[in-house]
Amino acid sequence: MAGEEPAGDPALPPTSGSWLNLVEVFFGIITRQAIRRGSYASVPELVAAIQTFIDGWNERCHPFVWTKTADEILPHTRKRDSAARH
Repeated sequence: MAGEEPAGDPALPPTSGSWLNLVEVFFGIITRQAIRRGSYASVPELVAAIQTFIDGWNERCHPFVWTKTADEILPHTRKRDSAARH
């Protein structure tokens, strides 16, 4: 195995991508629904408000349901790719 390049660390998530967009959306929801209109006397009070919101969010969660199949979505992504290569 001498001279082989080490494999990348699979535990590190990518620094961009759709999952990051979802994190930003979730932070926006927390800001609008749990933080913005509140008044907090301390950091622990703010943390408690955020945790209460997250606990409620998780109790009401439901799985994402795709409305289109992969066969319906993929042709649209290919059109976009080919148009960008001109």
